[in-house]
Amino acid sequence: MSVLVLALVAGAVVGLALGALGGGGSVLAVPALIYLLGFTPAAATTASLLIVAATTATSLYAHARAGHVRWRAGAAFAAAGLVPAALAGAAATRLPQPVLTAAFAAVAALAAVRMLRPVTAAPKEVRPLKAAGTGAGLGALTGLLGVGGGFLAVPALVTVLAFEMQAAVGTSLLVITTNSLASLMTRTGGAADLDWAVVAPFAGAAILGAWDGRRLAAKVSGARLQQLFAVLLLGVAAVMLADAVV
Repeated sequence: MSVLVLALVAGAVVGLALGALGGGGSVLAVPALIYLLGFTPAAATTASLLIVAATTATSLYAHARAGHVRWRAGAAFAAAGLVPAALAGAAATRLPQPVLTAAFAAVAALAAVRMLRPVTAAPKEVRPLKAAGTGAGLGALTGLLGVGGGFLAVPALVTVLAFEMQAAVGTSLLVITTNSLASLMTRTGGAADLDWAVVAPFAGAAILGAWDGRRLAAKVSGARLQQLFAVLLLGVAAVMLADAVV
């Protein structure tokens, strides 16, 4: 199978997961870029940030039209993660590849566990300090590992900022897009060295796949989709951890 076909298929799967689940699909982008398309971990995280930013920005438009984005609260939450995202993005290019791979494996496993657990009920009051700390942590995660962090952003917006689920999913796209772009600003050299003949079709397929994913979510049980995706993520995490250790 040619590299172009692999990029299109992998991008479609990532986009489908993002569209159907509202978060977590981007965790597949990095392992797909490494194991299917031959990217180094550092290059894969940079490429993933580009793909995530393009896909979430497109999805953000659709959610905004539906009135599911809380711009003021989302912007404040995202602002807390801007500096951590930029600093972590710069640090990621200097980390040893086995460390980066092992860290990503841990996050993939965390994403799987998060998806297997229900989101806890929203609190009655918002704690600004906790919200700022959560936003900063999410930004650092996005910058370091090139993941959108939707699997953490959505429950964080529900449990920390007391958002209802639809608003949390829509607003998380604003947070993810902002953090991804902030991290990319510190990786301009790395982005210039990417294989755009692979990254561009991957991103294009992910954007189209996200639209199909939203239609799929309307037909299939969301809980069932999350369970299947969580099992897949656990397998990916096991493979990446074994690769980092051996």
